[in-house]
Amino acid sequence: MLPEISTELFGLKLKNPTILASGITDVTKKALERAVENGAGAVTTKSTTLELRKGHNPPILAETPSGFINAVGISNPGIDGAIEEFSGWTKEAPLIFNIAGKDVQEITAMAEKISKSKIKIHALELALSCPHTPGFGTMAGQNTPEATSEIIRTVKSKVSVPIIAKLSPNISALGEVAKAAEKAGASAINMGNTLGPGMVINIERKSKVLGFGVGGLSGPAIRPIAVRCVYDIYESVKIPVIGTGGVTTGKDAIEMLMAGANAVGVGTAIYYRGLSAFESIAKEMQEWMKKNEYESIKELIGVAHGR
Repeated sequence: MLPEISTELFGLKLKNPTILASGITDVTKKALERAVENGAGAVTTKSTTLELRKGHNPPILAETPSGFINAVGISNPGIDGAIEEFSGWTKEAPLIFNIAGKDVQEITAMAEKISKSKIKIHALELALSCPHTPGFGTMAGQNTPEATSEIIRTVKSKVSVPIIAKLSPNISALGEVAKAAEKAGASAINMGNTLGPGMVINIERKSKVLGFGVGGLSGPAIRPIAVRCVYDIYESVKIPVIGTGGVTTGKDAIEMLMAGANAVGVGTAIYYRGLSAFESIAKEMQEWMKKNEYESIKELIGVAHGR
């Protein structure tokens, strides 16, 4: 009998702990449906802003050793277009709607639009951590305990669905920000986003590769930092943690769980393994657990803390 790999987030049951991370093959409802059909336990929309955004000029992506650096610039159709696109969700996997705003007023306005619409979402993820788009995330000062608290508390008063705070690995006082999110009413923490900003230079052209110049680093290169961040958050809060950053294999996912994650975000792995990454990671987890005599992932969550 195979080990049990279903998990729970604030009352939601996921068939396995893999969640399609925001910003990866998630521009259309059809793309999210394909991720579910390929084994994703839940899916997250691309970050949506109040108004349509073109994003940064290309190139927006460059490969680096053990990962990628990107500066997309939160390109999206705006909240009204996104609500129309993702309405009518019928898949069994939970749909997480990600929003990003310049300030609490913009974020709250989007939350209200979602709340008044007919779109069926299972959680609202607040992107407070983008490292490469002026006016948003860490570049808008949304990574402090005070700003995080204000945003979550205000949004919480407008919606009834669970709120996920998406935090940045760049935060120095990460535990304090996570505590502020929990106290303000967040139901979970997503740790996290890309690391940076960083830069890649084309030495032949003697110029920066990305159109915006700098971008966020993702992929296996940042996994040790993401694992440490998950570990720190688990020590700080009691709400569930989603561990995002460099998870490519089943063993990577298990490492995140042992650090304290209840689920894992999967993003760059899709570039390396295709959409089959979700099924492959889940299968590899079960194989490792069976070999090491674990019956459920509940036995793995937070065990590295020695409790």
